[in-house]
Amino acid sequence: MAKEFKFPDVGEGITEGEVVRWLVKEGDEVKVDQALSEIETDKAIVEIPSPYAGTILKLHFKEKDIVKVGQVLVTIGEKGEVPKEAAPPGQPAAEEKPVPSPEAPAPGAVLATPKVRRLAQGLGVDLATVRGSGPGGRITEDDVHGAKEKRPVAEEKKPAVKVKTKFDFYGNIDRIPLRGVRRATAKRMAESVSTAAHVTHFDEADVTELSKLRDQMKAEAEAKGIKLTYLPFVIKAVIAALGLHPMFNASLDDEEEEIIVKKYYNIGIAVDVPDGLIVPVVKAAEQKTLHELAQDIQSLAEAAKARTLDLADLKGGTFSITNVGAISGEAATPIINYPEVAILATMKIADRARVENGAVKIKKTLPLCLSFDHRVVDGAEAARFMRDLIKFLEQPADLAK
Repeated sequence: MAKEFKFPDVGEGITEGEVVRWLVKEGDEVKVDQALSEIETDKAIVEIPSPYAGTILKLHFKEKDIVKVGQVLVTIGEKGEVPKEAAPPGQPAAEEKPVPSPEAPAPGAVLATPKVRRLAQGLGVDLATVRGSGPGGRITEDDVHGAKEKRPVAEEKKPAVKVKTKFDFYGNIDRIPLRGVRRATAKRMAESVSTAAHVTHFDEADVTELSKLRDQMKAEAEAKGIKLTYLPFVIKAVIAALGLHPMFNASLDDEEEEIIVKKYYNIGIAVDVPDGLIVPVVKAAEQKTLHELAQDIQSLAEAAKARTLDLADLKGGTFSITNVGAISGEAATPIINYPEVAILATMKIADRARVENGAVKIKKTLPLCLSFDHRVVDGAEAARFMRDLIKFLEQPADLAK
């Protein structure tokens, strides 16, 4: 009997993925756990194994298609068997009968957080028709998504023919599909700016002594095959500052209306790849030496560029750092890696003229830009955090441990 294999939830928060390539074709015989396809989801490419043995009767998506969790990916059965057509997303299969939805709560009695209300508005879902599954009948994000999926497909009107030209009124254009890393980045950035209240605080650290210390330690690191950049020192300083200002090492639970303060330090490191931005996470960074941090950063960056990161490498972050200055720049307003509370952009380290005791001196300085969620922390606390971060960077001896 033909069996439909639906695209599974391959990780926390995953809702969809792009079919990068099929490893099988219709008519092929497959074994249990044999890889069927490579799917890019949440900035990582994963192989999807078969849960069944048999013949590939139908591949329901083409390469470059977007497949959502719960949609039928492939039908597997006996050779010569005719597969049934997969039901549209959110609709029952041909032989199944839809389950009547429970009676919805009366208008005016809707219990939902502002985030859930914004989600419902964006999806066109009337919260008055949704029964909440949360505490006290509160409507959750899953309830809204479920209500959206139950709406008849007929409501979604699509043009029969869509013509895409290669020119506009002014001249020729190129159309580049929003896919893969760029698509995931776009969605996460849009979610962040539409949810968190972004504010950016700018400051500067004198890293003259830190530069000297790094130069002294580079040879020892290179002998171990480690490239010692400034970033491990920055991570050490950030962790020390987070210890004094724990609200920056937190997330906001909109559903429960609670601030979740993390007692561990998992630092996300933004990596620039050809088609977007990937943020692997250095786990338990507070437990690692400077050389261990440098090694982790190097390994994660190489894996990100080779697209060999595991999904686990992208999760669990508590605070992120983006080293914009590795390319260029004096200032930036980085977007928070939601649901984290803050992100630090380190800019270009350079010799700059600064006044000290009434005299102009050349100092090696590091511009710092901290974006934070003003719903969780205030500007004064951000200024204190940056003050302490600068203190640790300007007295770097303890960072070398």
